[in-house]
Amino acid sequence: MNLGSSIRRRRKGGRPDEQPRRPLPEGVAALVSPRVLGIAAAVAVVGLGGGFLFATQVLFPAPELLTGFVEVPDVRGNRLSDVEAVLAEAGLELGAVDRFSHPLADSGSVVGQAPLPGQLILPGQTVRVATSIGADRRPIPTVSRLVGAQAADLLRASGFTVTVDSAESDLPRGGVVEVVPEEGTSLSLPAEVRLTLSLGPPSVEVPALLGLSEVVARDSLTALGLVVGDVEEVFRFGRDQGRVVGQEPPAGTEMERGAAVRLVVGRRGGG
Repeated sequence: MNLGSSIRRRRKGGRPDEQPRRPLPEGVAALVSPRVLGIAAAVAVVGLGGGFLFATQVLFPAPELLTGFVEVPDVRGNRLSDVEAVLAEAGLELGAVDRFSHPLADSGSVVGQAPLPGQLILPGQTVRVATSIGADRRPIPTVSRLVGAQAADLLRASGFTVTVDSAESDLPRGGVVEVVPEEGTSLSLPAEVRLTLSLGPPSVEVPALLGLSEVVARDSLTALGLVVGDVEEVFRFGRDQGRVVGQEPPAGTEMERGAAVRLVVGRRGGG
């Protein structure tokens, strides 16, 4: 047997187990035609639509629309005297009225309501409103007898905003120099109060007084805002008589105005 010819015959005939395809019967081919497929799809859509209608209308029907309710009108910003008429026109009544201070709304103006505008309620029900009595007014407390932070803290505790300035003054350091507006003035909150505190009396430099006559030394101290304190007299010959031979504190010392300077003056005349 020739092996080459056997292999050629097998390739020509194909695989031994491969079967030739047979055409579909005429009836089956008719069932899978495009027309039949379109009809089947239409039937499926109709079936789904019918099932949806059955579920929504029979098994789970939509709730009935609410009837007999009225919409709450917006009465905010109206005067209380007008609110009752607005509610009556909507078939509602005015309920409880709350009053409180409001920094911006005028007295008698409605600033809140319950139920809120747009809500649905039954006719004849009441609407509660809140009205403004205007801004809260308070008098500025007396703080002139206090010192520094105590005065500022009392003003803040009274509801005021405090601005603190400082200035030289004959008052002790931290004393209240000025309150603007004045103490006792009634203000609508929020309001600002300016508080000026003392830096203490302005300081001056003690001048050199040695060798000056007592009269000139006194005038020099007075011109600077200082005062003459104790004057001690000591015996002196010649030119030191009637002149300052000692001072306390010494020249160049910084002192507050009104402070006293002690002088030592030579005794006038012999003895």
